[in-house]
Amino acid sequence: MSRWKALPAELDPRLRQLVVRLRRLKDHSGLSLRQVAAKTGYSASSWERYLGGRSLPPREAVEAMARIAGDDPTRLLALHEVAAEAWADGRTGTPAPREAPEKPETPKTLEATEAEITSYPGQTTDPNEETGHGRSLRIALVAGTVALVLALSSAVLLVVRLADGGGAVSAAPLSPSASPSGPRVYECEARRTDGRWYAGNSGTRDTVLAEGLAGPDVAEAQCLLRRAGFSPGAVDGIYGPHTRQAVEQLQKRAGLVVDGVVGPHTWGALRR
Repeated sequence: MSRWKALPAELDPRLRQLVVRLRRLKDHSGLSLRQVAAKTGYSASSWERYLGGRSLPPREAVEAMARIAGDDPTRLLALHEVAAEAWADGRTGTPAPREAPEKPETPKTLEATEAEITSYPGQTTDPNEETGHGRSLRIALVAGTVALVLALSSAVLLVVRLADGGGAVSAAPLSPSASPSGPRVYECEARRTDGRWYAGNSGTRDTVLAEGLAGPDVAEAQCLLRRAGFSPGAVDGIYGPHTRQAVEQLQKRAGLVVDGVVGPHTWGALRR
């Protein structure tokens, strides 16, 4: 299995999800980077950028990776759609032009490229990482992220009471309230309508949710996870590690692909 270089700390979480999934599929396929390039029609240098988080892979390249790894491309393409939105938002840089399939490079170049993205710990292929300025910038970004997470966590306040029978979670009112010193705290009122469960924050049945996203759709999923017996942590509308873990537990119980991403099939399991 390849020993991947750590992704940049400033990489948008939505693009990070796609890159991590592509890396896992590449490892699962057992193919070398040269073989991946030959089977997908995209050069090894292109895959080096995709798997390093430096470029957004085309939809066709993502679908080709799923195919050669024997995976269902549906969820991978859903991740790609979310990542494309992040790329277009400018959080990871200016969108790269759409790339056409390329001929595989010469064996010598391909082997060198594969060595770059599978460097062992302590090695680097980025000259900026060797300078004091590059290290200082990375440390500052990581420290800022940690401080923000701690500040948000300390400000969250959630009041939940269990209704009689069925273990449904309820509270009033339905609209999210704002804590004076923290993010919104969403309330849950689980109700069954037309054979489906709703918690009063969103009626979506197909919005794709992944770690790093936030909003009422996330709060809806968190409420329904609680109703199903899986704790996502605070119902704060923020898709963090606790929410992802609860989603994976639900997916495992429902016999779905366990990837921590809420798509149409996972929504179906939540609202059953």
